[in-house]
Amino acid sequence: MLEHPPPAPDPVGSSRTVLDRDDIARALTRISHEILERNKGPEDLVLLGLHTRGVPLATRLAERIAAVEGTTVATGSLDVTMYRDDLRQHPTRTPHRTEIPGDGIDGKVVVLVDDVLYSGRTIRAALDAVSDLGRPAAVRLAVLVDRGHRELPIRADHVGKNLPSARTERVDVQVAEIDGHDEVRISDTGGAR
Repeated sequence: MLEHPPPAPDPVGSSRTVLDRDDIARALTRISHEILERNKGPEDLVLLGLHTRGVPLATRLAERIAAVEGTTVATGSLDVTMYRDDLRQHPTRTPHRTEIPGDGIDGKVVVLVDDVLYSGRTIRAALDAVSDLGRPAAVRLAVLVDRGHRELPIRADHVGKNLPSARTERVDVQVAEIDGHDEVRISDTGGAR
């Protein structure tokens, strides 16, 4: 059997695309079907996108669900800025607007939508924010990328791509609505995201 040498490590500062536009589209389609399957249809679903890139991802999921089910799914946005546990270390954050659909979230199945799941701290903040807004029947989590390195016991219910990464790597999600194109890149910059 022929052995292949391991790939050479990327030099510091290098970057590579791990998901392109088509990969992201396929992942979102799969996630939307998983959400419908787990919920047994679109009834009582509310998709809440976390600012910033979770908001357009939630909208895209809602569009895919509507295309399959022929019905509109309630969609909103959630700002967790004031619920973060690192607010003292990073006090200069620009708050965004939280928008909850007209019927609210009481008794609904709320699916939080975010771009990257990393330490779990943003999702913990989102859970605190949701509890201030009402009492949903269930809260689930859909993320485009799960990169690992959890600091809190939080797990995504729906994942576009599991992307094992080093803490020194940065995962950048770009969406057309904000960045002009769809792409997920990973780079070894010594930073973390």
